[in-house]
Amino acid sequence: MKESGRKLGALSPCAACKLLRRRCAQDCVFAPYFPADEPQKFASVHKVFGASNVNKMLQELPEHQRSDAVSSMVYEANARVRDPVYGCVGAISSLQRQIDSLQTQLALAQAEVVHMRVRQFTSSSNPGAMDMAVDQATMGESLWSC
Repeated sequence: MKESGRKLGALSPCAACKLLRRRCAQDCVFAPYFPADEPQKFASVHKVFGASNVNKMLQELPEHQRSDAVSSMVYEANARVRDPVYGCVGAISSLQRQIDSLQTQLALAQAEVVHMRVRQFTSSSNPGAMDMAVDQATMGESLWSC
C-alpha cells in the first residue's frame, strides 16, 4: 500500500529525489506525484521543464490541482521528447488532419448513398427512366476514390 508516493514502513525516496540524488523529506512536494516505482515519469518532466521549475509550478498550485498539473506536464514532456519541435501540438495537428480526412470520406459516402437512393427510386417509380439515369460506368470513378 502506498501513502503519498512512499511505501509504508520504509523511507524510500520518490523518483524525483532519487534522480536528483538528494534526501527525500517527509514534506517533499514531488513524492505524491512521482513515486519511486515510476522513475521515467519524473525523468522526462525534469528533462523538459527542469526540477526547479516543476517545484515552483507545484508549489504555486492548490493541492487539489497538482495531480492534474503533473499529468499535463508528463504528457507534454513525453510529447516533447518524441517531437522536440512541435511537442503535443504536433500530435494535435495530426489528429485534426485525420478528423478532416474522415469527415471528407463520410461526406462522400453520404453523397454516394443519396445518389444510389435516387437511382433506386427513379428506376422503381419509372422503369423507362432508367435509360435516362446516369450510369455508374459513364460517371467515371466511384465517389469513394479520393
